[in-house]
Amino acid sequence: MNKKRIAILVSGRGSNLQALLDAIAGGRLDAEIVGVFSDKPKAAALARVPEPLRWSADARRFLDRASFDAALADAVDAVRPDWVICAGYMRILGEAFIARFRGRLLNIHPSLLPKYRGLHTHARALEAGDREHGASVHWVVPELDAGAVIAQAAIPVLPGDQPDDLALRLLPREHALLVAVAAWVVDGRLTEQGDEVFLDGQPLLKPLSLDSAGQLTLPTAT
Repeated sequence: MNKKRIAILVSGRGSNLQALLDAIAGGRLDAEIVGVFSDKPKAAALARVPEPLRWSADARRFLDRASFDAALADAVDAVRPDWVICAGYMRILGEAFIARFRGRLLNIHPSLLPKYRGLHTHARALEAGDREHGASVHWVVPELDAGAVIAQAAIPVLPGDQPDDLALRLLPREHALLVAVAAWVVDGRLTEQGDEVFLDGQPLLKPLSLDSAGQLTLPTAT
């Protein structure tokens, strides 16, 4: 069987991209990265893949957001992806882009959604006095960080934590979460139907959780 084709959207250093590349190399993710796309031509993430897999353009050089999104969508479409993963992509995607890839478009976000959509999630969790923090993988919809949540990984907030401490401690769990969800997605176990997450053809009423071994587990009944 042909491996599932994944396109990755990035804006920064690409640690989540590297986690996916390592999972593929280690046989834990049966897929191939067919393109890495960025709104930042100097993004460090681009250097993690061979030059033929890289695409970037400075969004500020386009007439408007729609023009950049159209160019990005055409470039992504050209590599014929089965899935598109936003892995540290910091630019808001427009409705036309999302509509083009809806149902195969995922994002990883550093909070326990629906808490703290948008930026500065670690600082906001600390300011709120939260006892736990985490990351979520969700389907992408036009409203920012509002798509149905597929799975989450949580960590405790420790006394004296600063935003950078929390971010650093969360990162390995964030990587493991993205790899675990990607593995189930490419296996066909997870799908978006309407505004819901389906697991093995059945609606998932609560997000999956990542256990200490890096495995996805079903939510416990309450």
